[in-house]
Amino acid sequence: MPHAPFKQLAVSAGRRRALSWLLLPALTALAACDRLPGSSGSPGFEGVDITGAPYGHGFALTDFSGQPRTLADFQGKVVMLYFGFVQCPDVCPTALSRAAAVMEQLGPQAAEVQLLFVTVDPERDTPELLRAYMAAFDPSFMALTGADEDIKAAAEAFRVYYKRVPTGSSYTMDHTALTYLIDRQGRLRVALRHEQGADDYAADIRTLLAEDAG
Repeated sequence: MPHAPFKQLAVSAGRRRALSWLLLPALTALAACDRLPGSSGSPGFEGVDITGAPYGHGFALTDFSGQPRTLADFQGKVVMLYFGFVQCPDVCPTALSRAAAVMEQLGPQAAEVQLLFVTVDPERDTPELLRAYMAAFDPSFMALTGADEDIKAAAEAFRVYYKRVPTGSSYTMDHTALTYLIDRQGRLRVALRHEQGADDYAADIRTLLAEDAG
């Protein structure tokens, strides 16, 4: 779970839009599944098998240390890719807490997995804030940011929806809550729904890791 300051931040952001954030990703996932290769259901994965999907081939962003990053930097590891923002009251903390639980389940295999969190709110999510937020869940987690156009391009590349929504004198972000799994060769393979638990995530990661075992 996140450290106390981030837990308080998430709650203070307000919960009135939490239900819409939960519903939107589920509807987006259902709509997308009608178009995805392999969406008829592969027995090999708990999530949606999107092996061969004609999208999700990469991104060009910057990590919280200012280092330029592309998907190629993480070849050799299985990547969990998630788009969100720090002030997300419920969905993002849940996703990151689940990812931390997955890493615990994987044990020594966790060293072969990289969680990447792409902010959809670069205006407020400074590199320093992103670094601290990731560390609140797992020290190995990495956050990525960039100029508005770079984040937009990355989201479009992975068919991720996000939108700035005014809330009084401030704003929040609606966004897709799918987690993508990318294999060691940098190929998009699985889309996991927000409603699925750590067991499903860990099972699909182990399946991808086993493909290259030996």
